[in-house]
Amino acid sequence: MKKVRIIAWISTLIMLFMIIFSLLTGDFFEQGSILMGLVWGQMSLVDLYVGFALVYVWIFYKETKPLPRIIWAILLIVTGSLATALYILIESYRAKTIEDLLIQKK
Repeated sequence: MKKVRIIAWISTLIMLFMIIFSLLTGDFFEQGSILMGLVWGQMSLVDLYVGFALVYVWIFYKETKPLPRIIWAILLIVTGSLATALYILIESYRAKTIEDLLIQKK
């Protein structure tokens, strides 16, 4: 479980740093419109959100209450991989084994 936590911490910090850096130095709307004007930009966005949907299926399966399911869906849509890394990080501290991390709470 220690390796999972290390990877989740590194991923969370990298994503957090890059989001802050991008917000401070880039123009989201101007650069986003350029990116979405390119077919590979569109393909990358579809690829990204298909990945988020697959991660959300796992989160939906694990979370049994509606509120956490809704909160994680919003976080995935807004912050993307940061939410994924954060979810894995949080769950790695709750779980005792890798099976607990992957399987639905009882």
